[in-house]
Amino acid sequence: MKARLKDFCLNPGCMKDSFSSPELKKAILAFRTGRVMCVWIWVGVVLSLSILGCQMREVQPTFKDECGILRSNVDWSNRIKVLNLLSQAFSRKCDGAVIEYTKQAQSGFRDKTFSFSGEMAGVFLSDGVLTDYVLESYERAYLSVLLAASYLRTGQVEDAKVELRQLDHELFAPLYNFGEDPVNLVLSAVLWEVLGEPGDARIDWFRLAEPTSSFLLHVPPALQSFAQQQVIRLDQSARPTPRWEVYGIGRFPEVDWDFKLFGAPNGYFVIHPKPPFQKLCVSETGLRLSTESWFAKIAHRHDHAYHPLLNIQSWIRLPFGVVYGLVPFSLGVGVAVSGCAGAASLGGRDSGDLCALSILGGVQLMQIAPTVFQNTVRPDLRHWELLPAAIVVTQESDVGSEPCDSRQARLHLLVTRAPAPSFSP
Repeated sequence: MKARLKDFCLNPGCMKDSFSSPELKKAILAFRTGRVMCVWIWVGVVLSLSILGCQMREVQPTFKDECGILRSNVDWSNRIKVLNLLSQAFSRKCDGAVIEYTKQAQSGFRDKTFSFSGEMAGVFLSDGVLTDYVLESYERAYLSVLLAASYLRTGQVEDAKVELRQLDHELFAPLYNFGEDPVNLVLSAVLWEVLGEPGDARIDWFRLAEPTSSFLLHVPPALQSFAQQQVIRLDQSARPTPRWEVYGIGRFPEVDWDFKLFGAPNGYFVIHPKPPFQKLCVSETGLRLSTESWFAKIAHRHDHAYHPLLNIQSWIRLPFGVVYGLVPFSLGVGVAVSGCAGAASLGGRDSGDLCALSILGGVQLMQIAPTVFQNTVRPDLRHWELLPAAIVVTQESDVGSEPCDSRQARLHLLVTRAPAPSFSP
């Protein structure tokens, strides 16, 4: 054995013959092919996960106690979670927490801060990844509704009036997100009546009865008729003020979108709720009004007439989404082709299994491509999630007797009071 090993090592051509042997060539080729496939797979996985990681996830708030919700280590940088916590606090009648923290949310979340570098870099990533969420006008107004209702429940009538005047300002302020909506106008009118201010209530009812021409404000004819009746009632001061009761029902639906390159009003996507909203219901004693007008503000967020900058950015982002989507697709093709080519060069019984494994890995990478594209070009659909799907306004003492009542779960009671005597102007 030693003689043979010595003879082999003393042979001058032994190393050259060894490196030129078919078995060694196949081993080297298999090693190189495996390394190339490994590199391609890791590059594709890293790039795809980087883009997939940019997508937003729905906030699921957790609570440690009953009324210490907002004191339980709340991250104020997560604005959607803070808004959801405020809804939970109001539903649990934690008026102290609502009064304490709503003002902070109103002032901190209402203004848009523009950054040239941030706006430029934002076109390379998913919409909204590099920007803080800014309250929509209906969200600013609804915060004022919750705050006024909390003041009313705690007996702070004058503070409630101040907050309702702030609500009027939030609806018409020329901020980044602007525009009035019928839901908050109804809530404001009812609250003014509850506070004994028929003149201010009449103003809001009249805005609904005779709406201004605005592409952001759409008041259904049935709601206009109901508001006109309230204006007539308030003008006839001899009639007593009805007993109003208002509560939110259901849960604001999820906001979904579909890609549509041509014919879409807001760029290249169509936005729709899941499930759809209930239809308007009007009776002699009240009404059920959905919050679809709030959804419309989200749907029109990228409208060129509303936010031209977001509209332009979405079109610039589209080719980058195509390129990002082609990355995992091309990687998958490369893995499948190179893997089968390497398996064919190796030959043997296991070459077929290696080729099948390469095709399987390549297909898995190619299947990521549509998701990467969608997550890159998707619109920013962040919104206050824990909102009612509709509000019910009724004069019935027994809420269950209201013809427009719904069997949906009641999110929270917004307004309630005992019957009041007639007032005089």
